[in-house]
Amino acid sequence: MASLTSSSVSFKCAVLPSSFNSKNHGLKSSVSFWRANQVKPRGLSISCAAKPETLEKVSSIVREQLAMTKDATVTGETKFSEIGADSLDTVEIVMKLEEEFGVTVEEENAQTITTIQEAADMIEKLQNK
Repeated sequence: MASLTSSSVSFKCAVLPSSFNSKNHGLKSSVSFWRANQVKPRGLSISCAAKPETLEKVSSIVREQLAMTKDATVTGETKFSEIGADSLDTVEIVMKLEEEFGVTVEEENAQTITTIQEAADMIEKLQNK
């Protein structure tokens, strides 16, 4: 059995009322371990997931920008590339997000966004500054 020399722990968090039931709201946490011969980032990564209403608004903006139907399935894990967004579409989505949420996204941050969840998380991070 190979020994582990690297590990990663990821958490998603949110401010929730004490009566909140995580099983009914799909909250996830994960712990990942890698074998010694795999190259993975080291350290602990903790991030707070965006509020459901932010995620829904971002999803709505993405659907609108890509001319998708309102009932098209788009989740936080949906990658822009999976729903047909090219680099120009992504730039337009970021511009619309800036307009709708009243934030400014730096170009280097915009280039790292690959999923709906990442976009929503970034929006909330910028709003909290």
